[in-house]
Amino acid sequence: MSTNDHPKSIPGVPYVFPDWLDYLQRKIQSPVVKRFHLPTFAVIAHRGRKSGNPYRTVVRAFCKGPRLAVMLGHGKADWVKNVLAAGEADVRLFRREVHVTNPRIVPVGGNTDGLPWITRVGARWVGILVADIT
Repeated sequence: MSTNDHPKSIPGVPYVFPDWLDYLQRKIQSPVVKRFHLPTFAVIAHRGRKSGNPYRTVVRAFCKGPRLAVMLGHGKADWVKNVLAAGEADVRLFRREVHVTNPRIVPVGGNTDGLPWITRVGARWVGILVADIT
């Protein structure tokens, strides 16, 4: 299946990574990051929007001032939908815990003023989830 036809790919938030990379990240990278604190990786604690079950998802997160930015290379995944539906989440950044509110998606090519440099560059190809740190 091409990444353009992927179910998680929506206008403004394309799915750019192949499925095999998604699998490796879930099976190898995520367990390691959940156990050890690694720079630029974050663990987002959120609840399922339908089930209410708690989940922890590993992402690459970048902060600048009071904003958290996550590049959405995997399109609008379930964790993104859960955070948007709840309007908040708890995030473990390197060695600190923060609470984020007002999550929103900046589509490809959208306004990225005030975001970290790496996410401004990444916004040329992927959507960005932006949230306010409280």
